[in-house]
Amino acid sequence: MLNLAHFLDVTAGNHPDITAVKLDSVSLTYAEVASAAHRVANILKNKGIGKGDKVAMMLPNTPHFPIIYYGILHTGATVVPVNALFTQHEIEHYIADSEAVAFFAFKMFEKEASRAFNTIETCQHFIVVSTPDDLDVPKVGENFMHLMAAADTAFDTVQTMPDDTAVILYTSGTTGAPKGAELTHFNLFFNAYISAKEITKPNPGDVALVTLPLFHSFGQTCLMNSSVLSGGTMTLLPRFDTKKAMEVIARDKVKLIALVPTMYFFILNESDWQQYDFSSITYAVSGGAALPEDVHKRFSERYGITILEGYGLSETSPTATFSREDDELHIGSIGKPIWGVDVRIMREDGTFAEDGEVGEVVIRGHNIMKGYYNRPEATREAIINGWFHSGDLGRRDVDGFYYIVDRKKDLIIRGGMNIYPREIEEVLYQHPKVLEAAVVGIKDEIRGEEVKVFISAREGDVISVEEITEYLHDRMAKYKWPKEVEVLPELPKGPTGKILKRELKA
Repeated sequence: MLNLAHFLDVTAGNHPDITAVKLDSVSLTYAEVASAAHRVANILKNKGIGKGDKVAMMLPNTPHFPIIYYGILHTGATVVPVNALFTQHEIEHYIADSEAVAFFAFKMFEKEASRAFNTIETCQHFIVVSTPDDLDVPKVGENFMHLMAAADTAFDTVQTMPDDTAVILYTSGTTGAPKGAELTHFNLFFNAYISAKEITKPNPGDVALVTLPLFHSFGQTCLMNSSVLSGGTMTLLPRFDTKKAMEVIARDKVKLIALVPTMYFFILNESDWQQYDFSSITYAVSGGAALPEDVHKRFSERYGITILEGYGLSETSPTATFSREDDELHIGSIGKPIWGVDVRIMREDGTFAEDGEVGEVVIRGHNIMKGYYNRPEATREAIINGWFHSGDLGRRDVDGFYYIVDRKKDLIIRGGMNIYPREIEEVLYQHPKVLEAAVVGIKDEIRGEEVKVFISAREGDVISVEEITEYLHDRMAKYKWPKEVEVLPELPKGPTGKILKRELKA
């Protein structure tokens, strides 16, 4: 048996009184989190939900997240995390595509979540997650606290095998709707184990700042699951705010920070930085996008801390490579493959590149997903002869360190958040006046990249920038909103009629 939730019970048994999660003045021990997760498991069991079922959850970084996450896993069901910033249309796809039968949504997101729930007939249960003092009966669904009060704290974890799907994380390519990457109990357990034992090496009670969204793989594996395995304490910050993050680091004597480059940039540009004590930090980790050399250098000079970079994708659980503390510093490198993972640089013809040569980053090992849920063709395209094709272009130096050079895919990374141009383009093409649409990433000093939209109008129609901006704002999460919209008479195309995005970017 290998059930990821089992390790929460193990840690609760070994360290019952250590604080597991903290959100300002609210804190819960491992014993309390484990007990609450059992209650969630019983809620689901009483509804007939168990092994093989999918359960969606749309929650911010509050203590509810690990409680519900591990509660779902206890039953043998699969967790489907939903981006907390999503609107109705985006939520609908996640629930329908994953075939989720139940949906937990934080009260703050109730409006969009309930609208989505009402459109999906196969999803039978909607549970509104609120604070303990909020016992109102929601217009749609049930109140989480009511259910928790009536649930038992004893639960016998359902047996799951290493290759059973634990979590479905949605990710996109350059075409089509987001696909659900099936990550197994072993994928997630071992990735978290490697993170805890070989990379950050926390001791029981060591505090990690958790402001990376837990519905993403980076925060979920490298912070939450690795903290639970090691008995670490998670101090939660639901929304990144520079001063608040710095206050929490100083207040809680944080030892581990894992941030995206944009967050480091904001910290370095905080005028009152000397008011916040960072002396407790022993590990600083960066991922999600390339860390600028200047940010690396300034952070080291100011705080005496070397930021360690890593690389991975949702499909790789996520960590594939990492820069270890005892390795020689290679600024700009994503480090070396983690234990048990093989990374190579592949040429277009399928042969492996020499050191220094640029090619596609391909990965194989214990971290590779089971496949895309109900997408066998997409799985075959992504995993060829055992190698997962990342779509990223990279190189390896003579010392074995890897570097990301560019992206083969059109993915835009804005402040660590992945934005897939095709998703925005599909929405644009639904506008009755739009003839052609293309979305590209443009460089931005603070967020790394921003979104720019190019469109042309159908014959006889006139489109304003304001019209398109308002249209997109109503249909997608705020972090996907374009910084710029440009209307052209026509978009540049190649001889086959394909829109030339490189010309648009130039």
